[in-house]
Amino acid sequence: MGGRALVLFAHGARSASWAAPFERLRDLAAARAPDVDVSLAFLELMAPTLPQQVAALVARGVDDVTVVPVFLGQGGHVLRDLPLILDEIRLAHPAVTVRTVGAVGEDPTVLQAMADYCLSSLPLA
Repeated sequence: MGGRALVLFAHGARSASWAAPFERLRDLAAARAPDVDVSLAFLELMAPTLPQQVAALVARGVDDVTVVPVFLGQGGHVLRDLPLILDEIRLAHPAVTVRTVGAVGEDPTVLQAMADYCLSSLPLA
């Protein structure tokens, strides 16, 4: 019997410090779901890539992977690049269930939290 994994999929950047908020997000999610392998993967400029991370998970016995694009919107990377990457992963690991959801920034609860944060920056009237 295999395990479940949640992969937070981010763009990546040249600066290592760029990943810090995503690492905190990973840690927060992992703390709330101790029975799930929660990890990060990147589209470019950082490692591991999504195919590399899924291969590592499969090597550890994971057979159910959910990919969450931690992008603000459904741009070209989420609409074009991610489906192609997922097709490659499914071909490489046909026994593994791989699913994805929409970009995190498209979720109404995430948008509400962001609006709350933005409004909280206003000085008191």
